[in-house]
Amino acid sequence: MNQKKERLRKLWVSLLGVCVLGLAVYAADSLGWIDNYIRGIFIQCCFAIIMVTSLNLVMGYLGQIALGHAGFMAVGAYTSALVTKAIGLGIKAGAILPMSNVMQFFIGLLCGAVAAALFGLVVGIPALRLRGDYLAIITLGFGEIIRVIIQNLAFAGGKGLANGQAGQALVGILKMNDIYVIFGVTAVCVAIMLAFVRSKFGRAIIAIREDDIASSSAGLNITFYKVLTFTVSAFFAGIAGAIYAHRGLGTLQHSDFTFLKSTEYVIMVVLGGMGSMTGSVVAAIILSVIPEALRAFSQYRMLIYSVILVLMMIFRPIGLFGNYEFSLYELLRGKLTGKPPRSGRSAAKGGA
Repeated sequence: MNQKKERLRKLWVSLLGVCVLGLAVYAADSLGWIDNYIRGIFIQCCFAIIMVTSLNLVMGYLGQIALGHAGFMAVGAYTSALVTKAIGLGIKAGAILPMSNVMQFFIGLLCGAVAAALFGLVVGIPALRLRGDYLAIITLGFGEIIRVIIQNLAFAGGKGLANGQAGQALVGILKMNDIYVIFGVTAVCVAIMLAFVRSKFGRAIIAIREDDIASSSAGLNITFYKVLTFTVSAFFAGIAGAIYAHRGLGTLQHSDFTFLKSTEYVIMVVLGGMGSMTGSVVAAIILSVIPEALRAFSQYRMLIYSVILVLMMIFRPIGLFGNYEFSLYELLRGKLTGKPPRSGRSAAKGGA
């Protein structure tokens, strides 16, 4: 009973924290501090957070190497763009009842997420029977296959949806740069993934990561949990792709989803700490803002990332946060009672 009460308190404190962040964003917007440039960086941070936390499910909690996650992002992005484009054309033709841009966006987002999850399921069933380098090679190959297919589809063309003769039918992707909507989607996605890793499914995949033979002997269906985690991860990567597609530019290019893009997200996971959602969020923000701060040296971005990764491997191989999860409830509890806040996995088991 006490545990249920504590979980409920943690839930309310977490909701309070999200509301405070939302109010801070609203205040900054109301004061005119958020122009189009800052808005773009904010949205970039949001889809990076979703991508990195979703990849952390596979790399950090499941303990598998995935090098083609940008492929799932591409599936979500193009599916969402096509769906919202079709809805827009249907509304203009009178075949579909008028609806707001937000509603169109959410329909496209859901379709993109489901499409990415289906691809994750198809790839995961055969791939996750393997492990280590073999799985990394398969995921890398999948990401490149998706990119090449998109590059050669008639609706996409070699220059993206809004350019080139082949892409004229899809000029003008729905723009959704409402920071409140994007912030809400990001908060919900991170909350669901946190709930997943703290559920019995999360405990199962952590057990599999630590010792798959012992887990199998204990009766866990290892293949099921691996495929489930991979599919859930792909689902949220599809959501990140949908946000990316509608971020306000009105165009997509196949070159946005190369192996280098997957590598960027892998670096973010390693930097934050494999097995820490808090670390993933912080690393995603840091490595989304740094390129903007160093725009004059953008051609050296991957060099900077590589140096950061090497330094992390030397001085802090577990990442910035290791497996630590920040808990607002534990922090407030420590301030009010004078007791030191529980940290690491002990705090991560029950609340945000």
